[in-house]
Amino acid sequence: MTSMFSPGAGAATSIAPLRDKWGWIVALGVVYLIAGFIALGSVVEATAATVFIVGVMVIVAGVFQMIHAFQVKTWGRFAFLLILGVLYVIAGFVFIDSPFLTAVWLTLLLGAALAASGLVRLYLAFNMKHGSHWMLVAVSALITLLLGVIILAHWPNSAIYTLGIFLGVDLVFAGAGWIGLGLGLRSAAA
Repeated sequence: MTSMFSPGAGAATSIAPLRDKWGWIVALGVVYLIAGFIALGSVVEATAATVFIVGVMVIVAGVFQMIHAFQVKTWGRFAFLLILGVLYVIAGFVFIDSPFLTAVWLTLLLGAALAASGLVRLYLAFNMKHGSHWMLVAVSALITLLLGVIILAHWPNSAIYTLGIFLGVDLVFAGAGWIGLGLGLRSAAA
C-alpha cells in the first residue's frame, strides 16, 4: 500500500513529464516570489490590485449568471437569476470604481471571518480526544483568532494595507512552493 509520502510507480510515471520542465517551474516560482516581494513593498497598490481583480471576477460571475438565467425555463427563476446576475455586474463595477471603499468592507468581512474561524477551531481543539494533536489545532486557532482581532481592532484603517499584505504573503509562499517543487523534480531527474 502506498501513501502520499512514498508514491508508487503510478505517481512516478505521472510526474515524469514534469521532470524535464523543472527549470520552468523554478522560474515560475521566482516570478511569484518577486511579485510577492513587490506586493509587500507596496501594500496599498497591492490592495487596490486585489480589489480590482475581485471586481473583475464578480463581473464575470454576473455575466455567466445572466447567461444561465436564459437557460432556465420558468419565468420566476429566470427573473430572479437575471436580477442576481445584474446585481453581480453592478457590484463588480462598484468594486473597480471604488477600490478603497470596497477594501474597507472586504477587510471587515475578512477580520470577522478569521476571528469566527479561530473561535470555532479553538472550541474544536478543546473537544478533541486526548492523544490527538489538539495542541497544534489550538495554536493554529489562536493565531487565526489573534489575526482576526488585530484586523478588526485597526479597522477601517487596516483596510489600506491588509489585503495587500495577504496577497504579498500568498505570492511569496506560492513562489517558494513552486521553487521547491522544481528543485525536487530536478533532483529526482538526476
